[in-house]
Amino acid sequence: MASTGTKDPGCPDILYVKALAAPLTVNTMPEATLKALGKRSQIGSILPVDGGDCEEVLAQFATAGVDIDGLAARLQEEGAKAFVESWHGLMAAIGSKSTVLKRAS
Repeated sequence: MASTGTKDPGCPDILYVKALAAPLTVNTMPEATLKALGKRSQIGSILPVDGGDCEEVLAQFATAGVDIDGLAARLQEEGAKAFVESWHGLMAAIGSKSTVLKRAS
């Protein structure tokens, strides 16, 4: 699953967590979203293991002219790129702090 941080300040802070909660998934929610979720006693129902009515929903999007395969490929590509950028940023920060610590000792 992609990051479930809400980008629009006009939307509830756990909007995507509630909409995408599913068994056997990994969620990379930002710290602010995790804290917001922690303040709730429940998030509601989770997605069914079998996907529920996902095929019907995707068919409605296709009927409306959405290129489902193209959109999926784009989202996967953008998501992977964002994770790689975050990884490189993390590695740079660790390298920088490691250099400072080595100089201090």
